[in-house]
Amino acid sequence: MSISLDSQQLVALTGATKVEGEYLGKVRSLASLAEAGPEDLSFLGNPKYATEVPTCKAGVILVPLDYVGQPATGQAFLRVAKPSYALALVCAAIEAQLWPKPAAGIHASAVVAPTAVVDASAHVGPLCVIGDGARIGAGAVLEAHCLIGVQAVIGAGCWLKNGVTIADYCRLGARCRLQSGVVIGSDGFGYEPAGGQIHRIPQIGNVVLADDVDVGANTTIDRARFSQTVIGRGTKIDNLVQIAHNVRIGQQCLITAQVGIAGSTTLGDFCVLGGQAGVAGHLNLGHRVQLGAQTGVFVDIPEGGFYNGTPAIPIGLERRLVVLSRKLPDLFKKVDSLVASLDAGGRSNP
Repeated sequence: MSISLDSQQLVALTGATKVEGEYLGKVRSLASLAEAGPEDLSFLGNPKYATEVPTCKAGVILVPLDYVGQPATGQAFLRVAKPSYALALVCAAIEAQLWPKPAAGIHASAVVAPTAVVDASAHVGPLCVIGDGARIGAGAVLEAHCLIGVQAVIGAGCWLKNGVTIADYCRLGARCRLQSGVVIGSDGFGYEPAGGQIHRIPQIGNVVLADDVDVGANTTIDRARFSQTVIGRGTKIDNLVQIAHNVRIGQQCLITAQVGIAGSTTLGDFCVLGGQAGVAGHLNLGHRVQLGAQTGVFVDIPEGGFYNGTPAIPIGLERRLVVLSRKLPDLFKKVDSLVASLDAGGRSNP
């Protein structure tokens, strides 16, 4: 990675409200507070690392507005409302340099059905396949080996990385970003036992992603048995997540790695699911529910609250139970000793 940004460019990118100190060089890279050198940009995103700022060697440090301290000689502090978000703005500018948007056009090796509609400003990469009646929106990017099914819709400004599959009749809103290996619209896991056999239930619904949804590598979102599987506006989904048929996820949710959500479950807005959390089918989780890593949910959860454990319980109770469980071995020893003492007393009294 090669970058070159001076202090004024960083001020413009981050919207810093105040600059303290002076750094005359160029920022060449990004680094943590502990590892940064004189040509690096660093940031104080978590107050627990505040003690590392005075010894940090970075040329420029993004600090919160309320940070108490002054830069070293030859160093600049850029005061911003949220250092982590300000760093994200810098990273966005760097990303645009490192991975510029490819030129509009359709690669000669792509296969586009005659009835498909591809906006003139879209990019269709090598070996892509676009099915009958599909629509590719303005400024969309399809990298190599993407498959867009019959009558599927890719919204304006979407970016599909290598090897993404959007199955028949599925729809993406604007500015969705899908990483390599994502499958949208695979058949839901629908089967019915009858006559001593297990029969496949046709999955004839689709998947709809609203605007600004991100989906991580190798995540799968199943088409509905009927109607729609829906992912709300601004929701971000990590790698290796399984979302089953007819699930409905609200707006601005965060779904982290290896989460599994079973069929016909509904999540409200602003929910957060930690890594490997599992949610059973036909449940309702209210707005702003948070699940810790590896939490298992088997009943409805009302709006709000942080839950942990399997089965899921409020995190305060779960932590108390963990503390108590660690005392169980000593408790059993005391009980065994008490029983032995009582038995001995009984034998000594005829």
